[in-house]
Amino acid sequence: MRTWLRDPIAILAEGAERGIVVEGSRIVALVGRDDPDPQHDAAFDASRHVVLPGLVNTHHHFFQTLTRAHPAAINKELFPWLKALYPLWGDHLDRDSFRLATRLALTELLLSGCTTASDHLFVFPADMPDAVDIEVEEAAKLGMRVALTRGVINLGMTKGGIADERLMQDDDVVLADCERVLGRYHDRRPGAYSTVALAPCAPFNVTREMMCAAAELAEKHDCRLHTHLGETEDENDFCLSRFGMRPLDYLEEVGWLNDRVWLAHGIHFDDAEVARLGRHRVGVCHCPTSNMVLASGICRTKELEAAGAIVGLGVDGSASNDSSNMMEAVRHALMIGRLRYDAAAVTHLDALRWATEGSAACIGRSDIGRIAVGMEADLALFTLNELRFSGAGDPIAALVLCGAHTADRVMVGGAWRVIDSAPVGVDLARLRHEHGAAASAFLKAL
Repeated sequence: MRTWLRDPIAILAEGAERGIVVEGSRIVALVGRDDPDPQHDAAFDASRHVVLPGLVNTHHHFFQTLTRAHPAAINKELFPWLKALYPLWGDHLDRDSFRLATRLALTELLLSGCTTASDHLFVFPADMPDAVDIEVEEAAKLGMRVALTRGVINLGMTKGGIADERLMQDDDVVLADCERVLGRYHDRRPGAYSTVALAPCAPFNVTREMMCAAAELAEKHDCRLHTHLGETEDENDFCLSRFGMRPLDYLEEVGWLNDRVWLAHGIHFDDAEVARLGRHRVGVCHCPTSNMVLASGICRTKELEAAGAIVGLGVDGSASNDSSNMMEAVRHALMIGRLRYDAAAVTHLDALRWATEGSAACIGRSDIGRIAVGMEADLALFTLNELRFSGAGDPIAALVLCGAHTADRVMVGGAWRVIDSAPVGVDLARLRHEHGAAASAFLKAL
């Protein structure tokens, strides 16, 4: 079946003014402005739509949807914020609430035009050793792609860290499950719906031994590595105090300064460190919304790209955002980028590139993130019917500058997963009710 997505208002691809043709899971033709009608079996009238590549979220914490705008944590910077929330997660997070948190986060992302999501999963309460499997199951129900990260925290408060020991597992359990998850879900083929990266959480809550073990496993299994780095000045101070070196030096010492790695945040790097990241083609996931909420700082996106590093985009945790909306993240990336640089230095196309091609490169994917022949048919279609878009002259710029929030249609691998701004097969009212009931447990201690 060859389906022509016909005559969109605008499309983020050169030579596709009259749309694209999808066959199976892939894009098989671009239809230019003066091209004749392509061979097709069916047509979808896209004349109300602006078409983007499916957005790719490269850093999130799905479970944190349960503690959004929590009274114990609002108006705090990262370390005090974590110290307020870790005990709540330790007290109340279980497999049932985790499943609902994951379902809600993925659904939010999908509705915002996100077709591939990476979750930085590092909490493993006693009753959810199969947390990664739960994420795979929930993504499959929605038809989304996932870049799974099998994470870990193993440096708790009693050992000088800031994490809650109730969310930890023994190191041998962690490493055995990393092997299991890699064997079961790490699909290197084009069009894969799941890949796996290993993701010790951060220098301030993971031991040196675990960081080194993860690097060795990544080499063995040809997978990527992910961690938080350079998010706050407090992290710099912690590394200097505990390791006698800055975070990037520590990263190199444990074998992580290479092109397998993408980092979350990457804010507090000096010029020499930016150059080192570029030389090693390290990826950096820019998380503008979270960085503003927690007052962490502004990622040096332009310098990183100029040095050769890969820049992607992520929403970060839903308790430090407090949303799971990739289009909102695109807009915030544009705004905070202009605040750091100037109005001409960061454009709406830069922000969209970070959310698509850049993010795909961060997670090691070359088959998604662009609208081109041979790429997977992952697409986000937006209408311009809302009042906020009236008067907009450039349709693609309007999505970013006027604040598009919800896609009208989303396609993943050639199949519609959102129709008329509703996720296929999801009862949104029921999900809101069940998730809200689960989240209420996190407020009872107040």
